Amino acid sequence: MDESFMLMLSNLLHLHNALDSSTSLLSSPSSSSSASSPSSLLSSSPPTPVLFFTLASLLSYLASQKKPTSTKPPSSTSITTTNPESSSSFSVSAFRALSTEHIWSLEAPLRDSQWRSMYGLSYPVFTTVVDKLKPHIAASNLSLPTDYAVGMVLSRLAHGFSAKTLASRYSLEPYLVSKITNMVTRLLATKLYPEFIKIPVSRRRLIETTQAFEELTSLPNMCGAIDGSPIKVNRGDIGGGSDDASHLRGSVLYNRLVSGDVVWDKVINVRGHHVRPYIVGDWCYPLLSFLMTPFSPNGSGSPAQNLFDGMLMKGRSVVVDAIALLKGRWKILQDLKVGLDHAPQTIVACCVLHNLCQIAREPEPETWKDPDEGGVPARGLENEKSFHYFGDSLRQALADDLHQRLSSR
Repeated sequence: MDESFMLMLSNLLHLHNALDSSTSLLSSPSSSSSASSPSSLLSSSPPTPVLFFTLASLLSYLASQKKPTSTKPPSSTSITTTNPESSSSFSVSAFRALSTEHIWSLEAPLRDSQWRSMYGLSYPVFTTVVDKLKPHIAASNLSLPTDYAVGMVLSRLAHGFSAKTLASRYSLEPYLVSKITNMVTRLLATKLYPEFIKIPVSRRRLIETTQAFEELTSLPNMCGAIDGSPIKVNRGDIGGGSDDASHLRGSVLYNRLVSGDVVWDKVINVRGHHVRPYIVGDWCYPLLSFLMTPFSPNGSGSPAQNLFDGMLMKGRSVVVDAIALLKGRWKILQDLKVGLDHAPQTIVACCVLHNLCQIAREPEPETWKDPDEGGVPARGLENEKSFHYFGDSLRQALADDLHQRLSSR
């Protein structure tokens, strides 16, 4: 059990084997709306989905057990449609009254604000999720209405409720809440995953992305950013997690990049070097021909190297902002209260829902800030020597070219 779980958590990107081997986990959907300028592609603002192009595996670490949040007993037996803390507002009858009778009598802004406070997204987006999942949930012969079950799970993801806390509000047994949560998140992570999480491999999308990064950083052919984020798990017998570099090396994405399976034909010449599209990360990742990292974590390089590092980290900030929005919108990712075997699918489900919200231009939530990263720079492996050698040459060429271009302005 423990060994299997650690394998799953430390290699979330490896979920391709179980979910969809043709696409990459946590990448931006290709169906995003076009923006008025290339740089707007990198904005976390609507209408473009967050760039999850090369988001690294999410790290796990030990967290102490917390007591379930206490809930207020219902103060009235009447149906409540405005107070999400009242138990009566979470009953099937209250949900039905709000969604089928009361909801359309409200002004749209008030209606959607109320819905977001309970389920993390507006009513129109909620109905989209329900419509997409309804055929699959119907096949399971669930005794609860589909929209009610989806709403219950979304409220858990949005607020980070434990199964016990949510069960008391919905007057259900905790095991049933867990069962429904596992079913809905599994469907989101499999049935909706291919539609909303993809590597943008088309040439048009690649050109748009590299142009957007160049407007932001002045560095050519940058096409993505990579980072990791810790996820708390409440189990005393499970601890720790691998470093960022190990997560990358254990992923399907890494294998595809090393083998050349991901082919990008947008090649430019920089000071005699053929530069293919590359991703960027901090010093926790190895320097490779397809992965650029800073020269120094403390600004001790040459003027050209320090300038390059500053621009590279500006590009990396895109994925940092994406994670902050993801964990701010779906608070369960701040403290995962699900069964350990279902942790990966819950994380993927939140990413699917997040991209859907970005496409639908949902308002951005209050962001979540992860602790600052520490640690020593990642070391290259023996089988990465050639990739590191070419990466080192490319990085210096890019730094010198950047310094010359900006100094001459």
